[in-house]
Order: sequence, then C-alpha cells, then structure tokens
Amino acid sequence: MAAPGPGEYFSVGSHVSCFTCLGQRLQGEVVAFDYQSKMLTLKCASSSGKPNLNDVILINLAYVSDVDIINDRTETPPPLASLNVSKLANRARTEKEDKLSQAYAISAGVSVEGQQLFQTIHKTIKDCKWQEKNIIVMDDVVISPPYQVENCKGKEGSALSHVRKIVEKHFRDVESQKSMQRSQAQQTQKDSTLSS
Repeated sequence: MAAPGPGEYFSVGSHVSCFTCLGQRLQGEVVAFDYQSKMLTLKCASSSGKPNLNDVILINLAYVSDVDIINDRTETPPPLASLNVSKLANRARTEKEDKLSQAYAISAGVSVEGQQLFQTIHKTIKDCKWQEKNIIVMDDVVISPPYQVENCKGKEGSALSHVRKIVEKHFRDVESQKSMQRSQAQQTQKDSTLSS
C-alpha cells in the first residue's frame, strides 16, 4: 500500500468536519480511520443531549464532501485501554453454551412455547438446562411438557415456588401480548373496512 498523500489520512484525536451527501454536517473527534476502505469513525456530541454520552458515527468518505480538519492532533494518541481477555472468553463461552442449548431444544422437538419459557427462565436464573424435553432449573425443579405451572415438580420450597411464579408470569405476559395483538388486528380490520 502506498503512503497516503496529504489530506488523505486523519490522525486519531483530530477534530474534523464534513458534509454528507444527505446534506448533513458532521463534526467530531477522529476515533479511527481506515485508509484502504476510506472509512472514518467520529466521536460526536450525543444526539440525546446527555453530557456523559457520545455518538459514534462510521462515515464512508466516498459519500462526503468538504472535509475540513478543525484541529489536527500531532502527538501520539494515548494507548488503548487493555481488554480483560478472560472476561471476554467467559462471555463467549456462555454465549456459545446458550446457543447450543437453543439448538438442542430445537433438535429434541421441544415446542415453541417450551423454548420461550426456557428463555424467560434463563433471563432470571442462569442455572437451567434441557434434559430431553424437560427443563431443569437449579437441579431442583423439573418442568415437563406442556410447561404449565402444574408441570413444575420438585422439592417444596423457595426454589419451586420461585420457578412457579416465573412460569405463571410468563404465561400471563404471553396471553396479554396475544390479546393486545388480537385487538390491534381487529382495529386494523375496522379501519380498513371504514376506509373502503
């Protein structure tokens, strides 16, 4: 790759302004610039107006004009923050396990309702897994198809009670969502009948 010519690169930390093909003026601090793809990343003031937040915008320089360097940074940018590699590895492992669990449920022929219930429980209690078509929660509670409150079995106690409440709330929310969708569909049907 040939070295970029004058005005063809942007230093991290510089402040630039440009005019997009949509007629929008963007101004911010250069976070990154890729010469080969001509992609510029700017950190701009938050569109929400909150002072402790920033917007990060990716700009394809093929679609901008009138690029001005407001303040060119000449000193070396500060080093990047270090990454917690073990935390990232744990997060990747957890995500992979979640996806494998979902794939297992689908391949085992678990109903959509059972899969949705599993996801709801998993948001609150991470210690849940599939055992054939049964949901096992904290190794104490077993929920078998059709995955209703009365299908929750285990030693009486706080764990079973808590899981039953989650299951009960899940189905209440699902029913509420279905009734809302039905009323919206009816309203849409009424509106289309009136307009024709």
